[in-house]
Amino acid sequence: MSYRTAPIETEKMPPGIPYIIGNEAAERFSFYGMRTILVVFMLQYLQFMDGTGGKSISGNEAVGYYHQFTSWVYFTPLIGALIADIFLGKYRTILWLSIVYCLGHAALACMGSFGNSSYWLIGGLVLICLGAGGIKPCVSAHVGDQFGKGNHHLITRIYNWFYFSINFGSFFSTLMTPWLLEWYGPHWAFGVPGVLMAIATFMFWLGRHRFVHIPPSGTGFFKEALSREGIVALGKLIPLFTFVAVFWSLYDQTGSSWVLQAEQMNLNFLGVNWLESQIQAINPILILTFIPLFTFVIYPWINRIFPLTPLRKIGLGMILMTASFGLTTLVQTWIDAGQRPSIGWQLIAYVIITAAEIMVAIVGLEFAYTQAPKAMKSWVMSLFWLSVWGGNQFTAQVNRIIAIPSAAAIQFEEATAKLPPDWQNSPRNIVLPGYDA
Repeated sequence: MSYRTAPIETEKMPPGIPYIIGNEAAERFSFYGMRTILVVFMLQYLQFMDGTGGKSISGNEAVGYYHQFTSWVYFTPLIGALIADIFLGKYRTILWLSIVYCLGHAALACMGSFGNSSYWLIGGLVLICLGAGGIKPCVSAHVGDQFGKGNHHLITRIYNWFYFSINFGSFFSTLMTPWLLEWYGPHWAFGVPGVLMAIATFMFWLGRHRFVHIPPSGTGFFKEALSREGIVALGKLIPLFTFVAVFWSLYDQTGSSWVLQAEQMNLNFLGVNWLESQIQAINPILILTFIPLFTFVIYPWINRIFPLTPLRKIGLGMILMTASFGLTTLVQTWIDAGQRPSIGWQLIAYVIITAAEIMVAIVGLEFAYTQAPKAMKSWVMSLFWLSVWGGNQFTAQVNRIIAIPSAAAIQFEEATAKLPPDWQNSPRNIVLPGYDA
């Protein structure tokens, strides 16, 4: 069956956009819903999933695993981009990897049903890395492919709406999945995001006759990548992506270190007792508010003072990022001094870091697409997302280096090693030094 391979001549929005926006909202619900509860699940639930008890992990280990997972989700876009630009095209790559993505969610929902839950967790996260990461550069490039010369002026607006849909989905998931985990357990908490991913895949398939299907470039990809235009474009973008990696190394700590900090704060705020992992829901609310605010008020106001180019926006965003972490560092000094500050302080930090996200992430996404050569759109977008991988790898390695071994955990391992082999994986009473009274 043949599909449209060139944009229609119109000054209006392309007909496939509603399917892309709906797909993105449901897919982001599935991803952020799963990711929001990952640290809490590993710390509080994983060791009990098989009904036999098991070894617990420390907060630093959970944070390290979280950032390893997040980083690899943003490394696999390189694979998806090559498949799309050279072999399958964006549409087929997105569709088939979305099915892999669904299987990953299914594996997480199966934890505790049969087999070893740790293996289900690892297998599920690997599949989600391949699926979520593989489709990421293709989806963001597929958005731009829908526009022709007549409506190219709308591309900035649609990338704002694209990011809006991401945060629309993540807002509901960051509120719902911690609640599902708390009251209904891991099967529901991981299963509901899986259902949303299946809906996202179906919605994308429904739009197949509305989309512009840009065919893969085949060997043309390598010709353009090695051409003067391709080399110059990458030479301009890669240094920028290095700075963006620093942004992501800090930003993604909102799902790890900030959650652990929230556990030590007074979670009663505005008459509501918040769960520590629910605080992240303020970020998508702010995104939904800030996108029109920045587009129609803040950017025009700054432009009256000095021209606001994409690179200047990113620079201002990096300054705001520094300010947000200065505030969380101050809050941590209060906690270390024995105080229990209000979670309202972390909410203020979220306001600042979300403003930084508007100026770095959205602008960087659009800038990467517009600067990329035509045959390399997915590949260049994957390099943008690779900055997230670099940032999270840096954070994960720092956490590994600064981790302080738990004396109790070391003693427990030494004691269990002395037990009979068939006892070592089952709960037994073990007396540790200092706890024999």
